[in-house]
Amino acid sequence: MNVIQALSMGNDFLRSNSIKSYIIDSEILLSKVLKIERKDIILNQTTELTSENIDDYKTLLTKRSKQEPIVYLTNKKEFWKHEFVVNKNVLIPRPETEFIVEECLRLTKNKSNLRMLDIGIGSGCILLSILSERKDFKGTGIDINKKAIENSMLNAKKLLLDKRVKLIKSDIDNFNNGKYDIVVTNPPYINNIEYNNLDGCVKNYEPSSALKGGIDGLKIINKVIKKSAVLIKKQGKLIIEFAYNQKLGVEKILKANGFFINKVIKDFSGLNRTIVSTKKN
Repeated sequence: MNVIQALSMGNDFLRSNSIKSYIIDSEILLSKVLKIERKDIILNQTTELTSENIDDYKTLLTKRSKQEPIVYLTNKKEFWKHEFVVNKNVLIPRPETEFIVEECLRLTKNKSNLRMLDIGIGSGCILLSILSERKDFKGTGIDINKKAIENSMLNAKKLLLDKRVKLIKSDIDNFNNGKYDIVVTNPPYINNIEYNNLDGCVKNYEPSSALKGGIDGLKIINKVIKKSAVLIKKQGKLIIEFAYNQKLGVEKILKANGFFINKVIKDFSGLNRTIVSTKKN
């Protein structure tokens, strides 16, 4: 079986299992098996696959047919300007989360030597993207999941940022390490009803601890804001992502904890998604 024949097989199999992106996915998975870039598939059309290649390809196709996200099958995801290692222990980075990075960079354009904290660091995509652009900043990341911390460290080393970042396994309630100029976070904010109605590719594969925010989706956000009020220096910034229908709830919690609302940023769909606030005292 050569590359063209393998792609045809992959297309037919994924299409028959209702995978809409079957053409792209077949190419991505075969390029992973062959250890080449997807763009180079066309240059290797007549290359013969080994029996091991075929077995590995069929295994990946079967997993994808069960809606396992392509990101977890390839273990990589583009975010901001980098390719991040991503595994099943962390949330898949989404384009809308780049607004946190963009806003933080805008706020710190003429700043130096700032200390940052990322609450629920996951893959490390937010904090590490910022540190890669701000060469003298130092960052701390916390997560309740030890394997998420390990994933973040892989990315820190890959981006040569491991000397400037400190990663700690901790929940937000028990974290009291230092004072910070900026806190960034994409906390769990999906309410119980919406979580139960999520697509299988999300609910069945992405870590529930990174998604579920309780009955109203504000349980973890409330904890994050309260602790941030203690951890952030006076006039420091908190940049937080939230669900499309949580703006008023998040603003209420922020104001109750001594934060001033600077701006609310809409996502690519025009929905409220990110809020920037300043600690008053």
